[in-house]
Amino acid sequence: MRIVVLDGYTLNPGDNPWTVVEALGELVVYDRTPAARIVERASGADIILTNKTPLTATTLQQLPRLRYISVLATGYNIVDVAAARQRAIPVSNVPEYSTGSVAQYVLAVLLHFCHHVALHNELIHAGQWQGPDFCFWQTPLCELAGKRIGIVGFGRIGRRVGALAHALGMEVLAYDVQPGSEPDYQPFSWQSLETVFEESDVVTLHCPQTDANVGMVNRALLSRMKPTALLINAARGGLVHEPDLADALNRGVLAGAALDVLSSEPPPPDHPLLHAANCVLTPHIAWATREARRRMMAITAENVAAFLRGAPQNVVNGVGC
Repeated sequence: MRIVVLDGYTLNPGDNPWTVVEALGELVVYDRTPAARIVERASGADIILTNKTPLTATTLQQLPRLRYISVLATGYNIVDVAAARQRAIPVSNVPEYSTGSVAQYVLAVLLHFCHHVALHNELIHAGQWQGPDFCFWQTPLCELAGKRIGIVGFGRIGRRVGALAHALGMEVLAYDVQPGSEPDYQPFSWQSLETVFEESDVVTLHCPQTDANVGMVNRALLSRMKPTALLINAARGGLVHEPDLADALNRGVLAGAALDVLSSEPPPPDHPLLHAANCVLTPHIAWATREARRRMMAITAENVAAFLRGAPQNVVNGVGC
């Protein structure tokens, strides 16, 4: 059984061996695969593992040997799952590997805006702690207790973020297209998307990207936010209409934003958020702790092993379930 990894570098840049997958078949790993070489590299594969290398309907038509796809991520829009279903090819994902890491990232950027630790460290090292006072600060400092956090998408990650926010004394508002059970803490309330943006001091996005919600965080929705509010996006870049967010930040419609994901990664030099006021950008790292990547490797191996047993798991396109 030939297993081809089309873009394995981010999962294993050298600290997360492929040993558990290698034990399941003949393994070929490419760090990255340009679009022009996808078919060439995948043509001999029975199983393909991909993260961000696209498998379109046209590409799948050129891979007659292919029997199974496992996506090295939770989101699977990189694969034409309908085309795979027509070919009876199961497509699996890794549904839960980075919950704690992404929630931890949200907490990190939230605390960044509260205390600006890095900035004040730099100021001290630049010799700006002078004068008669025993302390100084250059930015307003903020306590989170009593503030409201609005969580858009209340699945595994959204719920973990809510629990952390509750532990800090925050009120949790949540919006989800399919609300589930309420958490066992208060204050908590389900709200409309508009209300979440209007009433929250922090809005954090944790929903999947779909055709229906691309660009949903646009000028109209941003205009509902408090001028003191923050926006965090560690979900998918396409959820945010980025020119509208840049304009809102520059006009002071909201106080700041932190984004770990962008619609184009890496961003081009003229990307509007590179020059927006009070905008923190990180290079899609919320998921990438070593612990989370090791979980992804283990679950991917389990996905492949389950397929080889004839009982594929974590299937997202309904084939073989």
